[in-house]
Amino acid sequence: MGEGKEYVSRSDELGSIHISEEVLAVIAAAAVLEVEGIGGLAANLGTDLAELLGKKNLSRGIHIQVENGNVTVDLSILVKYGYTIPDVARAVQEAVAGSVEATSGLTVAAVNVNVGGVVFEKEPKKAP
Repeated sequence: MGEGKEYVSRSDELGSIHISEEVLAVIAAAAVLEVEGIGGLAANLGTDLAELLGKKNLSRGIHIQVENGNVTVDLSILVKYGYTIPDVARAVQEAVAGSVEATSGLTVAAVNVNVGGVVFEKEPKKAP
């Protein structure tokens, strides 16, 4: 497979299926961004070295770990000002778990949400 990438492999009667952990991270990121109250994904300096090196991608702030067919997702989010943080975080957990399980067929053991900050919506500038 590709160098430096981790893959989740599943075998059945027709052959093998290999899913990149990066693909799982992109699926999780897409689910996060659909949740109301999300201002974006927050980069995790400990796990997002690629971000520092200029390789931007959708899955920044998301770390996937797969053990024995169980997926653990660690992610960092930015919450929009005015939303209740625990409610948004719970919605993120449900959205990510549902999306990853539905698209990959793997079991999500945990979705750990770290709130990296709060974002404020910019008011549009008024014309003079």
